[in-house]
Amino acid sequence: MGRIRSNKPLKNQGKAYSNFDKNVFINCPFDKNYYNPLLRPLLFTIIYLGFNPRISTESFDSGEIRIQKISNLIRNSKFSIHDLSRIQSRKRKEIYRLNMAFELGIDIGCRLFAQGKEKNKKCLILEKERYRIRKALSDLSGADIKSHNNEPENIVRAVRDWFVENGLKRATNANTIWQKFNNFMADFYQQRKKEGYQDKDIEMMPVPEFIEFIKDWSKANCSPR
Repeated sequence: MGRIRSNKPLKNQGKAYSNFDKNVFINCPFDKNYYNPLLRPLLFTIIYLGFNPRISTESFDSGEIRIQKISNLIRNSKFSIHDLSRIQSRKRKEIYRLNMAFELGIDIGCRLFAQGKEKNKKCLILEKERYRIRKALSDLSGADIKSHNNEPENIVRAVRDWFVENGLKRATNANTIWQKFNNFMADFYQQRKKEGYQDKDIEMMPVPEFIEFIKDWSKANCSPR
């Protein structure tokens, strides 16, 4: 496997705003239980297929209004992926997590009321179980929803197939992408440990840093899709 480069400045994330047709807004939980098993293969699949993931954690500014930041990301992304698998409360007295459903609403509104290229926006709704979300959001009845059952390989397949269904022709099959992801993760962990990263730094690495490692590895180890 090729060596994963590191210790270089992160690329200017702002440049991606002009790349509407390749930008993919990601709306998902950011806790450890989602980040490691699901967000990582999701990010890898998007990048492997030649798209650019946009996510609210790609930058952090305490002075920036979060809702404005999210709205800008949505407006400047032709594609959006909304994982609603964590909106249900799991403990007694725990409140439903509604941010993700709210951001989905912003995205749908952006497309419905748009006057320009935003009218062509596409979105994918992910859930643990295909029909469960309709119990909470009945307005989504009739919407196409893909389920992943909290399985990393399933999220790779769901996202890959969705891109194919929305115009990406002759994409690499899901099984190959899954194998490439596992190869990447093996190299990623090995190289980070050599560089002195602690386990906690690897497990919850900032998203923009992780994205750069995916891009570097893909350039060195993946043939054109």
